[in-house]
Amino acid sequence: MTHVTRERRRALPFEGTVDDIHKTLARFNQERFRPALPGTLLFEPGQNLALEQMEVGFVENMRNDVQAYLADMPQDAPSFMTWFESLKAWAPGQNDRLFPWLATQASFDQMKWFLQQEVAGEAGFEDLVALTQVKMPTRVKLEMARNYWDEMGRGHEKGMHGPMLRRLARHFGIKADISATVPESLALGNLMSALDAHRQYAYHSVGALGAIELTAPGRAQDVRLGLERLKVPHKVSHYFTLHAVLDVKHAAAWNSEVILPLVLQDFRCARYIAEGALMRLLCGQRCFDVYRERFAI
Repeated sequence: MTHVTRERRRALPFEGTVDDIHKTLARFNQERFRPALPGTLLFEPGQNLALEQMEVGFVENMRNDVQAYLADMPQDAPSFMTWFESLKAWAPGQNDRLFPWLATQASFDQMKWFLQQEVAGEAGFEDLVALTQVKMPTRVKLEMARNYWDEMGRGHEKGMHGPMLRRLARHFGIKADISATVPESLALGNLMSALDAHRQYAYHSVGALGAIELTAPGRAQDVRLGLERLKVPHKVSHYFTLHAVLDVKHAAAWNSEVILPLVLQDFRCARYIAEGALMRLLCGQRCFDVYRERFAI
């Protein structure tokens, strides 16, 4: 299995600093996915085209960055599934020392800063699933529907995952603020939004969402332990408690009922599913690198 110890950073194929580009794309994504009245959008149609070209350039650059990780990707469905599941052991960002540090050492203010970045980079898992499932095969749509229903609290507002995260943010006095967010975190949300906004990246979105479910439980558990140590009430920290457990089940179902049927139907999509997963995980690793630098870990 190929491991990349030092990734090559490339200039993005459009003008502006990385910070400026991701702040612009983050504002664009806030605007275009929000229900609006005719004639009230912030960006004009001509600007939309330029911004969409900008985000496609970003996605293509990310695709280029993960190719080295794909050198040993198997070429049959059963082996591919084993390889995909192994991402949680060796892919970018896995077993990062940031998370044990959050569990055992982070102060309240340091945890607050970390959560500020995470909240700002959150694209809304339930919305991403809803957009990804469009025109997918029936078996795949059904599992995505089950996943969406869990994200929506199975029809109960108190169980919805998005409001849980917002309750935690309110406890820490956090407001999603693009200007106060590092570009690496904004890039995470921008990537997920881009994969759903362009249907040529639909399989990439499947892989990226699958990677989140696959790799989140361990990190969520460490954050939960850190919040518990900081005496954050359980009802406030429940978002991470839930994801430390539920995502294990979600990952198994996503692999068996979403990814496996797709690669059995047409194995050509396997590479794009793998690219999407690795792109999401590489974006995560870049966030963790910045966070550790800030905390001098």
